[in-house]
Amino acid sequence: MEPGSVISARTLTPVTGPAVAVPDSSRLIHLQFRRFAGCPVCNLHLRSIVRRHQEIEAAGIREVAVFHSPAEELRKHTDDLPFAVIADPRKRLYREFGVEQARRALLSPRAWGPIVWALVTGVWAVLRGREKLPAPSQPGGRLGLPADFLILGAGIGGDGRVVAAKHGEHAYDQWSVDELLELAARAPRPDPAP
Repeated sequence: MEPGSVISARTLTPVTGPAVAVPDSSRLIHLQFRRFAGCPVCNLHLRSIVRRHQEIEAAGIREVAVFHSPAEELRKHTDDLPFAVIADPRKRLYREFGVEQARRALLSPRAWGPIVWALVTGVWAVLRGREKLPAPSQPGGRLGLPADFLILGAGIGGDGRVVAAKHGEHAYDQWSVDELLELAARAPRPDPAP
């Protein structure tokens, strides 16, 4: 999936909470693909999303995070997240959206700083009881690459079209909140009624 691709309408079932329509009829969808439940690098990024979640929602964006872990495992790690979290253990959505896995996820020198910081802050969070360790075995592997998609819904002048996309080159290569907000501000909007 690249900018200009049209997403067929679907309903995704989060590990907790109500179903999510993609595309959303009244908001942009930020569909982000993460790695596995409890991934320290993913948690580092998701904490930045949580800190600014109200600002993201105020910009008309609905967050949806997809992991390739089973729902039971995800529930142990995501009960405090204020947005939908989707389990995709068979990686159907990953294949459809062209989200890859590769050794460069962890071997790229650009990922090393965030990996070290994620491990330090993650260990501290585990010791304080705020996070849990990931399962020792990950059925979908540990070499996943992140990806981000901004999808325009029909009620805001779109048709489920991808207006922006990023396929990560390493484990911590995704949109920052500032980049997401800038992309949303530039997204097409319906013409005001005359």
